[in-house]
Amino acid sequence: MNIEKGKIGEDVACGYLQEKGLKLLKRNYRTPYGEIDLIMRDGNVLVFVEVKYRTSDHWGDPLESVNRRKQYKIQSVADHYLYCYGTNSLCRFDVVGILKDEINWVKGVFS
Repeated sequence: MNIEKGKIGEDVACGYLQEKGLKLLKRNYRTPYGEIDLIMRDGNVLVFVEVKYRTSDHWGDPLESVNRRKQYKIQSVADHYLYCYGTNSLCRFDVVGILKDEINWVKGVFS
């Protein structure tokens, strides 16, 4: 996916989650280990969000692309964030899959 499509998906997901009451803390948090699309707060829970956006189902459901390897990278980036910002908040890993105009938000998809 190109960068422009990725930004569109992240914009849609961020707006959707903010409508649901989450507060954006960081966007595209990059480390030597990888990147997390969105870091948000849901009440007292720190939420690390991976966004997958597709305009067709040719390559399958976007949620299916968050495999164990991708989960490991996200967890490594989250560890880096927690180390740098010294928070001891409860944490959750969510995935937002966007296929065409349908948004599927899965909370606590992995740990």
